[in-house]
Amino acid sequence: MRLDKYLKVSRLIKRRTVANEACDHERVTVNGKVARASYEVKVGDVIAIRFGERTLTVEVAAVQENAGKADAAALYREI
Repeated sequence: MRLDKYLKVSRLIKRRTVANEACDHERVTVNGKVARASYEVKVGDVIAIRFGERTLTVEVAAVQENAGKADAAALYREI
């Protein structure tokens, strides 16, 4: 699954266009490297997202095409 779609499905970022812009402005890294929106997310990847001064770091636990609000938190684990 594409990185921008994963960020939206997991509800780490609300909209896919916002996730795409975050990737374009190099605010998202995967496994320590700046990632493009088209990066293919795999289980075990470590994603870091910069929100201003704060950085959110998560590990991908599962990849699903669709996830309900209750299931979204099960897709990742905060580090």
